[in-house]
Amino acid sequence: MDTPLTFTEPARELEVSAEYDVLVVGGGPAGLTAALAAAEDGLKVGLLESRSFVGGNMTIGLPVLGFLGQKGNQVIYGLPQKFIDRLKVRDAASEHRPCPLHMGITLVEPEAVKTVGLEMLTEAGVDVVFYTFVAGVIMSDDGSAIRGVITESKSGRNVVIAKVVIDCTGDADVAYRAGVATEKGNEHGGMQPPTLMFCLSNVDTEKLRTSIAVEKRTYLTDFIPAEYFGQNNQFIVVGLRELIAKARTERNLEIPNERTIIITGLKKGEVWINMTRVTGTDGTDARSLTNGEIVARRQIDDIVEYLVNYVPGFEDAHFTKTAPFLGIRETRRIVGRYTMNEQDVLGCRHFEDAIAVASYPIDIHRPGDEGCTLIWCGDCYDIPYRSLLPAHIENLIVAGRSISATHEAMGAIRVMATCMAMGEAAGRAAGIAVTQDILPSEVDIHALRRKLLDNGAYLRGLEGERLTPETEDVSVPA
Repeated sequence: MDTPLTFTEPARELEVSAEYDVLVVGGGPAGLTAALAAAEDGLKVGLLESRSFVGGNMTIGLPVLGFLGQKGNQVIYGLPQKFIDRLKVRDAASEHRPCPLHMGITLVEPEAVKTVGLEMLTEAGVDVVFYTFVAGVIMSDDGSAIRGVITESKSGRNVVIAKVVIDCTGDADVAYRAGVATEKGNEHGGMQPPTLMFCLSNVDTEKLRTSIAVEKRTYLTDFIPAEYFGQNNQFIVVGLRELIAKARTERNLEIPNERTIIITGLKKGEVWINMTRVTGTDGTDARSLTNGEIVARRQIDDIVEYLVNYVPGFEDAHFTKTAPFLGIRETRRIVGRYTMNEQDVLGCRHFEDAIAVASYPIDIHRPGDEGCTLIWCGDCYDIPYRSLLPAHIENLIVAGRSISATHEAMGAIRVMATCMAMGEAAGRAAGIAVTQDILPSEVDIHALRRKLLDNGAYLRGLEGERLTPETEDVSVPA
């Protein structure tokens, strides 16, 4: 095997382009709320985002999942709810609607997410910098803390300094570069395949809805009863497996998914399709991501042909746009001070250091086949603060799908509303740490929980009751 060609980059001095109390890296659902939460304490907060907009996966046509629990109650409030409320002012968000499969769906208008998110950040005084990648980190002499992050942009290579860094990249990019131990995928390293969402217009969603509701013996959906479609004008369709099988046989179509997944948009006649699937894609590898984009775009033509010729309501539909990037379900997860596991989710576990409550089921798009694993716990489960803290880096907090969790637990906590709740907790923890001049691991958990509750977040007691700042101190049995 030939020895790879290498070059030695000359050492150079890097200019410090900014200095913050709290630096948030990544402007997706977690990063957005983390920055807003930290800024509410009057701290100097910076947000670095590699794209030209904030919102992350909220901008690719997916509904926001996770606001409602499996018992129909709302389990995410606080800043995530305030964000939805701001979208509603623009008629750019729906109510939180119960869904038999996803527990709850909240439809959002992708372009409005970008605008409203940026508005809220600038109003809060967050210094937002787009088109900027984190290329490395500068560590303290003993390797226990991040002194700054190295950025790469059109402006060149610079350093940003911060007292506390919050990694909301979704891929644990900062944590990984700081030497934090990380894991990927299942026991074989297989990661959930990504999807390139795309949009069709001029769809007769009423025809689609009533065809399922009335002809329920013909058009079968996964876990969602036909009666649901008779009661909801905006909805998600998951299933119609028999129609895909028919299209494959009759037209020799290559459809990479065993289920039809249709999400109605807020605009009349608009739907988003969640059916491309590129197995083997590594969201932390540029060439793998590039191949994923190439393959996913090739898949769209056959999927559209299937929809137009086999699914009621799509007869006159036409393609309008693809999402701005692949929707990545899974990459790196940090090894933190506690690793959430499958039994924590399925056992509806309480934690004394809970900073968020979630209820979304374990939802794993299996790496090895076309299928999906769905397991419900029947209620809610807590997310512990320790899972946001890397094991050995003291001034770093991680929020979003790359927290310390197993492959199975990550399949449950990865949805957007839950990531937003984790982001808010991370931002408020960072605020306490900077204000008191302590490390994030030294933050008094009861003070953090009370601060979350003071600001409208949802935490639960042992009987499922909603806690208040006065009832926050819950002793969880060992």
